Amino acid sequence: MKIKTYLLLIIIPLGYLNAQGWETPIIDGYGEVKYFEKAEIKPNSSVDYKLLFDIKNETEKNGINKGLWVIARTLNMLSLGKVPSRNIKIVASIHGDASFLTLNNEAYQKKFGKPNPNLDIIDKLRANGVNLFVCSQATASRNIDYESINKKVTPALSGLSVLATYQLEGYVYMPY
Repeated sequence: MKIKTYLLLIIIPLGYLNAQGWETPIIDGYGEVKYFEKAEIKPNSSVDYKLLFDIKNETEKNGINKGLWVIARTLNMLSLGKVPSRNIKIVASIHGDASFLTLNNEAYQKKFGKPNPNLDIIDKLRANGVNLFVCSQATASRNIDYESINKKVTPALSGLSVLATYQLEGYVYMPY
């Protein structure tokens, strides 16, 4: 009997610890976050967040490009921290092997034989003010023509020029 009582005393509080579920308050369905009231460091709602993401590989998380997923998580996390959208500016430099994520659905289907799984998150990120740039050097070296690139992604001269330009403008480099 004592063992059952002790087990209940352990199990019930654990249930309450996990009661706060995973959320996607800004980018619905992507970049799940969990709020922790007692966390020592939280986003500062009075700060301007100027963040520059470097997406250069094909690593996936939950079926989409991990770099895009991390951007979604960042937006969701900043939302939980009560940072107003006017204080958030996010740019992504997409280059290297990640360049294929920028293909429109027709081109992606032709190359990979399946729909582009990144289109929905690209739409949601753009709708929330995220600027996505693809490296023209990377697309050229992979024989990707401009007509094949998703219209919500902007071609840049190079991924390096995006990274350098935005860092010089005060954006914080966000490797993932």
